[in-house]
Amino acid sequence: MNPPARPTSSLAPAAPTAKIHPLSVPSHVSDSDPKPFDPYDPEVLARANRAILVGLQRQGETAQEAQSLLAELHELVGNLGVEIRGSLIAKLREESPRHLVGSGKMEEIAALARAKECGLVIFDDELTPAQQRNWEKDSNGLKAIDRQEVILDIFVSRAKTREAVLQVELAQLEQMLPRLKRLWSHLDRQRGGGAMQRDAGETQMEMDQRKIRDKIAKVRRELASVVAQRATQRKQRQRVPLPTLSIVGYTNAGKSSLLNRLTGADVLAANQLFATLDPTTRRLELPSGRALLLTDTVGFVRRLPHRLVEAFKATLEEAIQADFLLHVVDLSSPERMKHAETTLQVLQEIGAGDRPVITVLNKADLLADEAERAEALAAHPDAFLISTKTGEGLPALLEMLEKCAADRDHRMTLLIPHDQYPLLGKIHSGATVLSAKAEDTGTRVEAIIPERLRALCLPWAAPASP
Repeated sequence: MNPPARPTSSLAPAAPTAKIHPLSVPSHVSDSDPKPFDPYDPEVLARANRAILVGLQRQGETAQEAQSLLAELHELVGNLGVEIRGSLIAKLREESPRHLVGSGKMEEIAALARAKECGLVIFDDELTPAQQRNWEKDSNGLKAIDRQEVILDIFVSRAKTREAVLQVELAQLEQMLPRLKRLWSHLDRQRGGGAMQRDAGETQMEMDQRKIRDKIAKVRRELASVVAQRATQRKQRQRVPLPTLSIVGYTNAGKSSLLNRLTGADVLAANQLFATLDPTTRRLELPSGRALLLTDTVGFVRRLPHRLVEAFKATLEEAIQADFLLHVVDLSSPERMKHAETTLQVLQEIGAGDRPVITVLNKADLLADEAERAEALAAHPDAFLISTKTGEGLPALLEMLEKCAADRDHRMTLLIPHDQYPLLGKIHSGATVLSAKAEDTGTRVEAIIPERLRALCLPWAAPASP
């Protein structure tokens, strides 16, 4: 099977088609200008990579909350290499069905974009396909996108493995389908025939919709194959019945760094949003000799597109199936409470809300003030203060993981008959063997047996050695 094509970013300029208007039309170009408009003109391309950010303060939201979300949007957009030339917050009493914001505010935003020579307006809230079309029509070519498209584009740039590429492509296609009309609005005037005659734009749009639906079906089939492979891998891991622990948390909280620090893995741990899209599982050897399977998962973010949650369900199943969740919170972030709430909310959405949670406050090395540390611990009862950079707090965390593993373990003495050699192999691979001694009737084993192996071992339980 050929590998799937990498999805492309919606911010990248598309190949020109007949009469499609560009992202932003320079003021010197008019309908009467004899010079044909060139979408690859350097100035046009430059404008397409310059943006004005628009935050929204809805009724009931504070200015601080709106500013916090706008700052996060700034960081998201910065990950795409887009030049941000300005930002503003619009107070929204009620949504305008045409532009999301009122006509006066729309004109103000468009004027700011033109003054800053920008071709892009990015909203920190969801735009409908109709609102995006209206923005381009009423602002003389400004392209309007929202936070969801920005997050999708970041996922496009981060997707590396076949599974991640397929999941992102599926989300992109589902995002694109209701927005096709915007791409074919240049054919609206090409009507012909009578009242029953369809215009060329509508015909072409329907053809494209059919192609996209076919592509969605194909990607879903390929993704189902990947999901089946992951389920097989999970079953293979469960044959060695070790307790499982999934690392979850807000993006850039330090989840991959924690996996690397605890297990010696070499997973990419960059200071950037969504550095990790694919789950990575490593075996963690605890000081007592017990072992856990530790899995790093994709990070969460506020207003995470629902279609991305749906597309990445195969990946997020690692959290659903885990015995415990290790919730990593960035202690240095002033928004840590909001980030923690977002993570717990997404866990509820995917069906992992009932898993036991161990909370760790990471990046303690960036918060030296004892009063602030105490305040953070008061806000997160039973949390562990750690630093993956300095190692602070990790011994205490490992002790907690020992307790979690021990709670699921049973110390047993077993007399395994010689004809049960396969069981003896499972005990050696999935339990902590304290001693093993050959006897006439079999092998006497003293071991710490995990809960998953207990039922299998009970028939061979024996009195402890004198």
